[in-house]
Amino acid sequence: MVGLVGSLRSVVPGLAVLVGLAVVARVVGGAVPAVSPLILAIALGVALANTVGLPAVAVPGANRHKLLLETAIVLLGAQLTFGELLDAGGTLVLLAVVAVVFSVLYLELLARFVFDIGRGARAVLAAGASVCGVSAVLAVAGSVDVEEAAVTYAVATILLFDAVTLVAFPAVAPLLELSGRQFGVWAGLSLFSTGPTAAVGFAVSETAGRWATLTKLVRNSFIGVLAIAYALQHATARTDRVSATEVWTRFPKFLLGFLAVLVVANLGLLSSAATASIERTTDWLFTVAFVGLGFDIEFRRLRSAGLRPVALVLVHLLTLSLLTYGAVRLLL
Repeated sequence: MVGLVGSLRSVVPGLAVLVGLAVVARVVGGAVPAVSPLILAIALGVALANTVGLPAVAVPGANRHKLLLETAIVLLGAQLTFGELLDAGGTLVLLAVVAVVFSVLYLELLARFVFDIGRGARAVLAAGASVCGVSAVLAVAGSVDVEEAAVTYAVATILLFDAVTLVAFPAVAPLLELSGRQFGVWAGLSLFSTGPTAAVGFAVSETAGRWATLTKLVRNSFIGVLAIAYALQHATARTDRVSATEVWTRFPKFLLGFLAVLVVANLGLLSSAATASIERTTDWLFTVAFVGLGFDIEFRRLRSAGLRPVALVLVHLLTLSLLTYGAVRLLL
């Protein structure tokens, strides 16, 4: 009991900061139609992280924003119907599979023959840009021979593009003539990390946010496959670097929770009042979590990204975005 109380006390200050800034974002966003509360939440987090900084006492609680984001994604399952999924399900999975396979192979070829980046470094960059950002970088780093510095550069590069795309994708949305579903799927196929992908989608519309998150979850499910594939590829150098336990540890288990809630909601086991309550809770959880996402965007860390990894990922992102845009316009 004493340990539980101590744990709660350690996270309360940070959670209070997250909730306080989330309230500001919701109030201002509600009063100013042109301002998205979710994007404002991220901006407030970025501003605090890069000016006065987050007080040390608030760090443990603020780090819980990832758990809050995963919880929001799980609850998002209550807002999707089987009809919507069946309408685009097969096409969506096909697009995700092609996008992941193309991304890995294309970035590997660019890194090797154009940018002259080493084997381990290009593996972690390919994982981060193709599946689920920093999580995939760390998962694949555990199964290949790669220097710690290369992992650091890969993480910094992914975070840099997470920050850039948070602004760039919503900005170009009005020019693309895409429906909410099309934009969401396009963002889910193109962007790197789950949080920024959801933020970009919801910045455009609720529909875009739901489809961006769903598409990103489909891509995230390939993390285990990619880790095993790279482990096998590098097996001649190290044969003991990956195990079923490690793959399960890295696997985004909130995906299973999302599917469970989706099934429960579509079986009619939730009342309309419960569904409405879950939707409001989901909105708040996303807002609070996105404040924490802003805390992760520290400019001093982003400056550590080398020029070659940045140039490589930029070419990859532009190519993938253009190809997936064409595919979404044609197939959805």
